[in-house]
Parts: sequence; structure tokens; C-alpha cells
Amino acid sequence: MFCQILRIVGLLTAALTASSLAYYLFCLWSIHKFLRGMKTADKSVRPTQPVSILKPLRGTDPEMYESFRSHCLQDHPDYELIFGVSDPADPAIELVKRLRQEFPQTEIRLIICHETLGANIKVSNLAQMVREARYETLIVNDGDIRVPPDYLRRVLAPFADSEVGMVTCLYRGVANETLGSRLESLGISTDFCPGVLVARLLEGIKFGLGATLAFRRSDLEAIGGFATIADYIADDYELGKRIAALGRTIELSDVVVETFLPHYTAGSFFAHQLRWARTIRDSRFWGYVGMGITFGLPWAILTLLLARGAAWAWGLLAVTAGMRAAVAIYPAEKVLHDRQAMRLLPLIPLRDITAMIVWLISFAGHSVSWRGDSFQLRNGKLTRRSM
Repeated sequence: MFCQILRIVGLLTAALTASSLAYYLFCLWSIHKFLRGMKTADKSVRPTQPVSILKPLRGTDPEMYESFRSHCLQDHPDYELIFGVSDPADPAIELVKRLRQEFPQTEIRLIICHETLGANIKVSNLAQMVREARYETLIVNDGDIRVPPDYLRRVLAPFADSEVGMVTCLYRGVANETLGSRLESLGISTDFCPGVLVARLLEGIKFGLGATLAFRRSDLEAIGGFATIADYIADDYELGKRIAALGRTIELSDVVVETFLPHYTAGSFFAHQLRWARTIRDSRFWGYVGMGITFGLPWAILTLLLARGAAWAWGLLAVTAGMRAAVAIYPAEKVLHDRQAMRLLPLIPLRDITAMIVWLISFAGHSVSWRGDSFQLRNGKLTRRSM
């Protein structure tokens, strides 16, 4: 009886491995289509509309000042930087003051956001910051995002089409020496990026990525403003979804930005991955369930163990490993230009096994930890947990 159960489970894991191979093939096709589209895109558009860049802050992140500086070195004629904090003693304030001293010619403002409009303090701050913004076109990105000098020009170019409601960006994670940081960086380049491009090909982009959210003030007002999403954990997803629901299209820019990852301990890495996983689960539940077919290597390894080292199972593992390597290398090298990911490729099996474990655990609860605060997560909305 036990052997029969093992045989059935082995057939199931083999079927999941085969499904993963089909998914990997679709990833490669999606990446190819994206790259071909970037080659044929019109690069001659040079937008000149003024833009307000909103950067909500809480605490400091690695390489934060250099990330701030990159926004002051743009080859764009007219823009302003608006930083917002909820705590008047936030250490990020000193970095903003230093930035204003170094770049007196750039319009840089700091807003102290006293109101609490929802459980998501970042969005609560944005609702207060946008009141101070001078321009119709808005960009929101996080404090740890570093951008190239042509960032504004390339992000704003798609708005030449009046049907475009939002432009968002892919990003690469810059890892430090901690294992958690390296695993997260690898996941961004070799799993998250292909997943976004698959979604783009299947149904079009219907969401935003927090690395860059560019949109018009009029569209923000049409969905009720930031206050309507101040209790949602996935504010970038909600903002994009609601703008798309207006009948607007969401474009994925050809510019890639960088995020500098923290020095994770084992505990903080797990907490961050679990928060990210439960955020996606609550935002796109059935899509998240479907992520089970993306763990090709773990399924192939389980199949090999259950098949007791049978030759066919070794062959399946070899094919799966080759396809997984292709899905890792192609986007990291050709889309994100992530040289660091190429050096971290030996960590792919560990990264995928860790991701699969987090995926399974994520179904078992609703609590998340975010910048030291604890919340309950229900239907995408946050409720602060009493300590």
C-alpha cells in the first residue's frame, strides 16, 4: 500500500515537473517577445513635460544617498523631487537635507506627513505628498531605487500615447554579502522578471511594480486618489489594477532600475519573503496557486527521490536543470543586464527550494511583518496587530 502511494505521488511530481518545463518554454518565448518589442520601439521621442517625483521614506536603506543623487542627474528639463516622512525624527531627513545642499538648482522638498489615513503608512504619506506636487505627471518610487540619467526621458516617452495610463519598470536587485540578500537578488532576476513578462504576454500588464509607478494626476483622481488604497499592502498592484480598470493601458518601460537589498539575517529574510508571498497570494490568489508549476527543480528532485534514482528520472532532472538555467540566464543577461546574477547561478537550486517552502507555508496564515510592525492580512488589506 505504501509503495503504491509513493508511486502515485511520484507520478504527480513528474507531472508537475513536466508542467514546469512547459512554463519555462513560455518564459523564454515571453522574454524573446519583450526584447523584440524593445528593438522595434520608437526611441526618437524626447518628452519634455514637467514631472513630480514622489519618494515616501521611512528609515534608511543601503546606498540610499547615492540613489537619491541619481534622481538629481536627469537629462530632463523640468522636474521636482518631493520626499515624505511621517516621523519628524526619521534619519532619512538628514540625507534629504544633504541632497538639497549638493543640488541647490534642483527643486527638492521635504513633507512631514502628520495624518494617518490607513494602515499602509507609505500610501498615507503619498496622499499628503501629492497635494504639494506641482505637475500633472507623477512618478512614485521607493527610497532605495537608483536610476540612470535617461530614466525620466524613457519612462515618460510612452505617455505620448494618450491611452497609456501608467508606465512601470523592471528592476534588478543589488546583493551584499549575506546569503539572504543574494537569494533575493537571484529570485528577482531569474524568477520574478520572467513571471512579469509571462503575465505581459498572457493578458497584458494590469498592475504596477513599486520600482516605478508613473501616471497622470487626473487618472489618480479618477480612481479616488491614494486614500482609497491606504489600507492595502500591495499598493503598487492596486494602483495599476485600478488605472487599468479605467480602460487605460499599462506599459512596461525599457529602462531597468536598481534596488539595493538589505543585510538580511536568516529571520529577516524569511519574514520578508513570507510577506512578499502573502502579498501576492492576497492580490492574485489563483495566479499565486498556479505558481506551483514554476518550481521545476524541486519537483524534479522529488521525482528522482521517489523514483529511487531511475534513469528516466535522472534524464528528467537534467532537462529541467538545463531549462531552468536558460530561464535564469536569458532575462538576467539580456533584459536586466544583471552581471551579479550570473555569478550567483550556483545558488539557483537553493533559491528555488527556499521559494517553494515559502510558497507552501504562505497558505497557512495571514500575519505579515513590515519594517518592524506586525499586521494581519485579509483580502489584501492590512490590520495592525496589537502587541
